[in-house]
Amino acid sequence: MEKKHGGLSARGRSRSERPRRMAELLLLPRRWKRVGRAADPVAPRSGSLAPLMEGPDPGEAEGDAARKDRGWGQWVRGQLSRAPSISAATAAFRRTDLRLLLGVMAAPLAPVHVCSTEPLPHLSIKDTPIETSSAQYILQQYIAASGGLKLLSSVRNAYAMGKVKMVATEFETATRVIKYRNATRDAEAGGFVLWQMAPDMWYIELAVGGSKVHAGCNGELVWRHAPWLGAHAAKGPVRPLRRALQGLDPLTTASMFTNARCIGEKKVNGEDCFILKLCADPQTLKANSEAPTEVIRHVLFGYFSQRTGLLAHLEDSHLTRIQSGAGGDAVYWETSIDSSIDDYRPVEGTMIAHSGHSVVTLLRFGEAALSHKKTRMEEAWTVEEVAFNVPGLSMDCFIPPSDLKRGSISEASELPRGETGKNAVAGSHHAKVAALDKSHDDADGDIMWRWKSDANTA
Repeated sequence: MEKKHGGLSARGRSRSERPRRMAELLLLPRRWKRVGRAADPVAPRSGSLAPLMEGPDPGEAEGDAARKDRGWGQWVRGQLSRAPSISAATAAFRRTDLRLLLGVMAAPLAPVHVCSTEPLPHLSIKDTPIETSSAQYILQQYIAASGGLKLLSSVRNAYAMGKVKMVATEFETATRVIKYRNATRDAEAGGFVLWQMAPDMWYIELAVGGSKVHAGCNGELVWRHAPWLGAHAAKGPVRPLRRALQGLDPLTTASMFTNARCIGEKKVNGEDCFILKLCADPQTLKANSEAPTEVIRHVLFGYFSQRTGLLAHLEDSHLTRIQSGAGGDAVYWETSIDSSIDDYRPVEGTMIAHSGHSVVTLLRFGEAALSHKKTRMEEAWTVEEVAFNVPGLSMDCFIPPSDLKRGSISEASELPRGETGKNAVAGSHHAKVAALDKSHDDADGDIMWRWKSDANTA
């Protein structure tokens, strides 16, 4: 009886330890989250990445004092450089989609050059078309709702950091439509950091899926850098980053729509909005073009809420024509981006959007029948941190790379050029991250390879 009793006691102790062990296992995800890592250290099958660290690594003795000593810019760059890596096999498998996503959505530009330090026009009704005067009134309401002109003009520089998720959701040819299953599960996750300084200077880094794209403007030229392309200057005038117009920079947004026209009203996501339309002028389109490519159109629509006065939705469309050699048919590329802007919250008195969602449509068509191809992509983002007038932010953050290639490259010229309407087979060159998005979104040569492969396996 004593041995039996002893055996039961040992068994009882073993059972009593199980809840404690299970509790420890359940606490593991929380411990990982404290340092910004995934709950499971093994990379998921989708190849997606865990969000980037939002604070200093506890393993390094860097507290708030160390962060201040190093400056915000240097500290955030350090966090981006620590983005976790994925396996080589997974990276190779998803390289094409990733290049497409980053090329089109990472750092597109606005249609025209603006300077936020220039005064906004006064509201004028006399001898002014009703469409123009209405647009000026809407912008005045937007400035007031965003915090007021005096407060917005006092911002010398700004910093924002957030998370993004990108995914290609649909592919269409003339004969069939392919919708990707489990698009949400397979989304590529990452983060971005954005610096801005008046006048006309900005710099962005975006790390997704093990790759990092950065772009910037020092007030004189715009440049981009991608691992598969290197650093190169963008053709055309200096223009703002489109991402800054998505609820992060109210003053630049107002300046962008200074010459816009009010074309009507529309309900967007249940919100009654005024619509302002802005078109790039012929001089800007010509400056962004370079033979054998021609930028035909770049249009931006802003939807301003009638209830709050804030920007609720942003749309733009960029159309490029590429003339193939030897008298072949021309190929047209059109990129459309529709962005919903949500979750406005005050930051030091300025209303800033803290989340949003973009749907990107990349369409290729030509003179020949059955030549069109369309890809649909989506991006969701959240803004985790915003600061204005950061003491540690200097002009050094906006210096172009030392290996910047001489001579500018048109966004349009970076589209695949080895195709005609009769031959939908892709050109062999690997994409140059361009801005095919309304002003410089990129289209990768690998896109064509992927389209052809899908069509053959269909």
